[in-house]
Amino acid sequence: MNSNSAVSSDTIQTAQSLRNLYFLRTAFSAIWIILLSSSLKSSPQLANILFIIYPLWDVLATFLDIKANPRQATKTPQYVNIVIGVLTTIGVALALQISIPAALIVFGIWAIVAGLIQLILGLSRRRQLGGQWAMILSGGQSMLAGTAFILLAHSPTMGINSLIGYSAFGAFYFLITAIRLTVTVRMAKLVA
Repeated sequence: MNSNSAVSSDTIQTAQSLRNLYFLRTAFSAIWIILLSSSLKSSPQLANILFIIYPLWDVLATFLDIKANPRQATKTPQYVNIVIGVLTTIGVALALQISIPAALIVFGIWAIVAGLIQLILGLSRRRQLGGQWAMILSGGQSMLAGTAFILLAHSPTMGINSLIGYSAFGAFYFLITAIRLTVTVRMAKLVA
């Protein structure tokens, strides 16, 4: 096997794994949005649990992202994201004991940092995988959304509704990238 075939094989495997993960992330976000929307007024306790689950899910998804990448790829941004996600999960749980605005501020800070990491990953992956524009846009939008969460924190209804929009846009971007990675896989298989 020549080095071009090896690179192509790594690209195919990485693209397939990330594609599957991004479809899974899209499905999770859709379910999360439905559950949060339906529980906001009827079950505030469930809404709080969903609020805590979101960054925790991101930790698990980031772990799956690490597994999807070739051994030689740097994983420092993902490890940083895992640490930040765990701290955010704890922070949101503690902040909810104080108030919804406090939890929104913690969530906003996390969205800014996680968005920056996603932006960095999208930029670094675009050479190998292509089609990362949606992840790059999503990272930038996450940073803006995080700022909005902080600014809207003292209007909890608007802040919570912003979370739903944040998750919906994230799902959309993951879906677009998953579809684009499907094209990458097909093209790489033709070349291989």
